[in-house]
Amino acid sequence: MTSTGPLAGVRVVELAGLGPAPFAAMLLADLGADVVRVDRTVPGGLRLGTGERQDVVNRGKRSLAVDLKAPEGLEVVKSLLRESDVLIEGFRPGVAERLGLGPDDCAALNPRLVYGRMTGWGQDGPLAAVAGHDIDYIALTGALWAIGRKDEAPTAPLNLLGDYAGGSMFLLVGILASLLEARTSGLGQVVDAAMIDGTAVLTTMFSALSGMGAWDPTSRGTNLLDTGAPFYDTFACADGKWIAVGAIEPQFYAELVRASGFREGQDDSRFLQAPMEEWAASKAEWAAHWRTRSRDEWAALLAGTDACVQPVLDWAEAATHPHVVARKTIVDIDGIKQAAPAPRLSRTPLSIDRLPPLKGEHTVEITSGLGLSEERVRALLASKAIGQA
Repeated sequence: MTSTGPLAGVRVVELAGLGPAPFAAMLLADLGADVVRVDRTVPGGLRLGTGERQDVVNRGKRSLAVDLKAPEGLEVVKSLLRESDVLIEGFRPGVAERLGLGPDDCAALNPRLVYGRMTGWGQDGPLAAVAGHDIDYIALTGALWAIGRKDEAPTAPLNLLGDYAGGSMFLLVGILASLLEARTSGLGQVVDAAMIDGTAVLTTMFSALSGMGAWDPTSRGTNLLDTGAPFYDTFACADGKWIAVGAIEPQFYAELVRASGFREGQDDSRFLQAPMEEWAASKAEWAAHWRTRSRDEWAALLAGTDACVQPVLDWAEAATHPHVVARKTIVDIDGIKQAAPAPRLSRTPLSIDRLPPLKGEHTVEITSGLGLSEERVRALLASKAIGQA
């Protein structure tokens, strides 16, 4: 397929893994790159199943199944890397080197190759070899401690913060910057993307606010954006569903008060945002006010206003919201609902060019494209150095 995306012509090799590395590779595929996912073969054949088509993190990719421990299989991957621009791996430090696919090995094959490494702790440091997950990485940055309500336990924000915001996105930035730099230097480089590093960068604004005296770093759930403020939180409605309120600026808060009928008939001076020491009392008043109508009644009443209030929707409801529908934010590809590629580009639009592949679905296509003869490909399949769906 011919891509229209801005990375058309860029080849990315992804050594199959889980979490942020595959997600970064998906975003590169959405941007138009030819992403080849190197899947492992397993004893007795490949792990195949109907669920692979639903694994939309692999959309836009081709799958090459290889036994990396077989010398002939490893050589196939090396041949692919000689003709590629980017490699992505998400193993623990040292694993790629033991496979013979470390940065030095790959640089010898292809000096222009950008080598993207995705880990939780980074390639060095006391914890580099220790297992962990998103919740562990964000715990050590202070970010997890800061998320949650006053006098309650910290709340894990799914795995969006460490894996994807602090991980995938910083890996992606490093890869794109390195590709751009390689145009002038002719050389690739290693991108050491660590979730702990990226998450720490994401907390920059809060460090700044703390230094300015506008954020209490010792108190969770008492600040402007952490559910402390009565005008920035979620509230239960009469039907047990929820609304999200984000009326931070005074003009938006004034609109919230007016449009919602809060303290209707009282002195206008009472409509001002309460000072911080009165937030708890003000929040109790607002909570009672929001319980007077259902979520959808509030959404209808405040629709189109600058009150900064929206209903909290579940996954199914979100997919049918008029704005989401109008923007085509959620698309249906062969019966599988998924988020459309983002951001939107005017001249080189992003697209979903392929369904998620079965493991090894493109093995013959890829190996043949590397110049291997039909006989050689058959021999590699017979030896199980490579596999096909």
